[in-house]
Amino acid sequence: MYGKGESCTNALSNVTTGVNTDKLHYMEIFCDGFTERACRYSIDDFHKMLDTIEKGRGNYKLIQLSLAAGIACSAFAFLLGAGAVDMVCALIAAFFGFMVRKLLLNKKITLFANTGAGVFTSCVVYIIMVKILGTVTGSPMDFRAGYICSMLFVIPGFPLITGGIDLAKLDLKSGIERITYSVLVIGIATLSASFAAAILMFAPVDFEPYTLPLYFLIPLRFIMSFLGVFGFSVIFNSRFKMASIAGLIGAIANVLRLLLTDLGVSLSIAAFFGALAAGLMASAIKNYIGFPRITLTIPSIVIMVPGMFMYKGIFFFYQSDFATGLTWLAKALIVVVSLPLGLVFARILTDRNFRKTS
Repeated sequence: MYGKGESCTNALSNVTTGVNTDKLHYMEIFCDGFTERACRYSIDDFHKMLDTIEKGRGNYKLIQLSLAAGIACSAFAFLLGAGAVDMVCALIAAFFGFMVRKLLLNKKITLFANTGAGVFTSCVVYIIMVKILGTVTGSPMDFRAGYICSMLFVIPGFPLITGGIDLAKLDLKSGIERITYSVLVIGIATLSASFAAAILMFAPVDFEPYTLPLYFLIPLRFIMSFLGVFGFSVIFNSRFKMASIAGLIGAIANVLRLLLTDLGVSLSIAAFFGALAAGLMASAIKNYIGFPRITLTIPSIVIMVPGMFMYKGIFFFYQSDFATGLTWLAKALIVVVSLPLGLVFARILTDRNFRKTS
């Protein structure tokens, strides 16, 4: 406020956003020790601490992040039922798609442009690779099933799940903003993928169910779930130890979820118990490892977000098959609602401050 009734207003335009679990870790340390430091440091000192956290650089180089995205999408492909060729194609396509999106993000290109360009790149790379393989080998095998997985690195699992948790805490403003952001990203990504498929006349198909025995399938699911969660954690800038712990939690929780679905349990209930297990495990070890709960739980269940269902819903809308599209979107919605609910009930069971209202 200035003299003579004049005032100054600062406004910030948030062109783009992202997730940085390493900064979340340091912010929790800052907040936990704030009370005891309040009498020893000045306001300027606290601003310098926050500036140091804000200016922290990423833990990984572009090629490492791109490789992590490729590995995560390849692991996704296996968990959805893809074969080896689909997995390799998804890995390479996601590698290039993520790299394009990250380069645009570094240049502060807006959300619609960087998401659309990244997804379109990964989809085109995948389609080209499949067509080249078909031409060179002359194989009658169909490698189209991995197409959807090549762009799953862009699915906004972190804001989608945290938005649901915010709504559960009645933090409506934050919850609505995060879910709106997620819907925008999903809409752009699925439309870009549908657009690429339409241009290159490439229709995705369903995966064939695995016929492997359980004693062989379960260890493979565990390994692929670990790799998927680890890859996403690296994308979120988690350090190696944090990403590894999240990977172990996610692997156990996701294998449990898949076993429940194999036993005939509905997708939503299986997702709920998978997220509940992840939340309980993270709460049990939180005090021993020193990492914020959210940096372990959210990456560990991002792999459960039904990106394939979301894509199929929009794809069938694009084909004017609205009944089928609504069916897939309804399946996606009920799973997406179940995931944050699982984490919320894990917090209710393990955190007294969360369980009781003030």
